[in-house]
Amino acid sequence: MIERCTQRASRAGFPEFPELMFFSPIAHSLSQSLNRLYQARDAAVARGEQLVDLVSGNVNQASVQYPDGLLQEIFTRALSAAKVYRPDSLGQYVARQAISRYYQSAGIALPPDQFLLTPGTSVSYFYCFRLLAKSGDEILCPSPSYPLFETIAQLCDVHLTSYPLRESRNWEVDLDYLESRLTTRTRAMVLISPHNPTGAVATSRELQGLADIAVRHRLPIIADEVFSEFLHGLDQLPRPAQTQAPLVFTLNGFSKMLALPGLKLGWMGISGDPALVKKSLQALEMISDTFLPVNELVQFAAADLLEMGQPFLSSYREAVKRCRKVAVESLSGCKYLAVVPPQGGFYLTARWLGSERDEEQWMIDLLNSCGVLMHPGYFYDIPGIHLVMTFIQELAGLRRSLECVQKFLG
Repeated sequence: MIERCTQRASRAGFPEFPELMFFSPIAHSLSQSLNRLYQARDAAVARGEQLVDLVSGNVNQASVQYPDGLLQEIFTRALSAAKVYRPDSLGQYVARQAISRYYQSAGIALPPDQFLLTPGTSVSYFYCFRLLAKSGDEILCPSPSYPLFETIAQLCDVHLTSYPLRESRNWEVDLDYLESRLTTRTRAMVLISPHNPTGAVATSRELQGLADIAVRHRLPIIADEVFSEFLHGLDQLPRPAQTQAPLVFTLNGFSKMLALPGLKLGWMGISGDPALVKKSLQALEMISDTFLPVNELVQFAAADLLEMGQPFLSSYREAVKRCRKVAVESLSGCKYLAVVPPQGGFYLTARWLGSERDEEQWMIDLLNSCGVLMHPGYFYDIPGIHLVMTFIQELAGLRRSLECVQKFLG
């Protein structure tokens, strides 16, 4: 039931109007108040307390930044190419060509014409949902899951159904249960690997099973690979685009890969059955052409950002590995926590083994005691009692924060 309230114009003498006369139902469903944890965070900030944010995916806040001098050099060069506006609906060819070379180096032969540039992975999801599903249809997503998907689904008027990742099996995809969740309204399956927030990486066996399901039920796979550059103990990432799935949308971008979230450059690579790929690209090109949302300067800089940024990316990967080691060792030292070491990305999820407690209050108490912001597991639909954190942080500060967390947890 949508709560109705009124608002009176102070001067014009208008009668009272119900809000629903002005707004669609989505305006009400997206209007939400802060939860208790973030109310506590805001109160602490208002008191002038210094907090350590161990949930933000913005790596720049953790002092991870693409080299300034190199950025200036690249954008100065790109400016001359971008100053005359000649948009391409799929994205400037020079950028798509560079992204194609990036995938070729990983053993995936996707030509430039099978890529579409977007202003980030969130928009790529929006495009995919709109392309593949009509109002009331279903998209199958993993659980745990990132809350962003719920909002995108609401905007697209589609429903999310979930399939579980089994914590007892290192967050493995339960393929049998996944297939049992399919209905006549299911239009796509989402795979996030490396996964946020568990750090799980789907194996080649899991991907083969997922591709078999996609073939049997004629379903596309949306493959989110934004953490693909950050693997722990693995030589390479198994990818759905390397399977026989009939249609795969591979999503990535510069936000996590090159620590450039503010540049807003993402992409999707479309692979699979040639007829399905062609149809997808035709529709996506029209969607993109309607908005032309990607900044031209960034597009002309993309090739240099990707290719000249490789030394930075190597050092960035090593920094993530060092932080992961500290986080896993610190939390594994807590006798009441069970930690599945993440195989990719820079998030982890730990399960509380002690007595029953209120997850959110637990995180509020941690915030007030240690000045550390972590998330309760229920934010991501994780059953049981869990904490969720990122370990991408300045190393000495991460150690200090986790020492306090260790003492707090006992």
